[in-house]
Amino acid sequence: MRLLVSLLILSLSITGLATGDSAYAQLERLRKNKEVEAAPLPDPPMVSIPEGDFLMGADGTDALEDERPQHRVWVDRFEIDRYEVTTRRYAEFLSVTSRAEPWQWEAVDPARHHDRPVIGVSWFDAEAYCRWRGARLPTEAEWEKAARGSDGRLFPWGNRTPTDEVANFGLGARFSYSQVLAPVQRYDTGRSPYGLHQMAGNVGEWVADWYGANYYETSASKNPAGPERGAFRVVRGGSWSDLPKYLLTYGRSKLPPETRNSYTGFRCARAVLPITSP
Repeated sequence: MRLLVSLLILSLSITGLATGDSAYAQLERLRKNKEVEAAPLPDPPMVSIPEGDFLMGADGTDALEDERPQHRVWVDRFEIDRYEVTTRRYAEFLSVTSRAEPWQWEAVDPARHHDRPVIGVSWFDAEAYCRWRGARLPTEAEWEKAARGSDGRLFPWGNRTPTDEVANFGLGARFSYSQVLAPVQRYDTGRSPYGLHQMAGNVGEWVADWYGANYYETSASKNPAGPERGAFRVVRGGSWSDLPKYLLTYGRSKLPPETRNSYTGFRCARAVLPITSP
């Protein structure tokens, strides 16, 4: 891409098209015109999650301390992205805002990586993108219900141990957009009960909540939104690098909100207003 830009600038200078203007100004106008003429992407598909309760967290020796106790939580109806936010969608956001580019953004090849999940975004970046879309990050409870359903399953697809047929995981630590990130629409057989793709593996996902190690002991039973403050934000779902135990629907991770890495992306959610009778 940079080579093409350099060649275009050289061409403008040689042919004299930049008379009265610099080649850079010509290029900038072309870029802006292209952005104006390009049709906006259609809204990403979202899935409606019905209101109701579900079992959140876990008990027993397999559960970590911050995943206990298992408790019943009611969540109002909401919508959540069927797929993780892609580089293509995030590029559209960057083109109309002044947001800084994600970490490793220079490695993105739009022709090959447009359907890969965006990585290198902080919690603040993810939250800003969702707001730009008229949405928000899901709460931790919303995320877990969307991944788990109401039957207490261990993984989005059920209780079967993860394999490479249902999730993208266990690929080590060396990052490459082409080699470790999967297109967000893959792994049909690994979908959650509500039809969401890759709620386990590919990238871990930022959620709205502050992290609290003992929060489940005092969590509200209806629409919990996490502690009021904290030092870390919650990440859910496990990534392309993780072992199977980190793909559990109730598994919790935490990161400082300013973190940008190759393991973490996100998806958006939004509330659905109840239908009122006339």
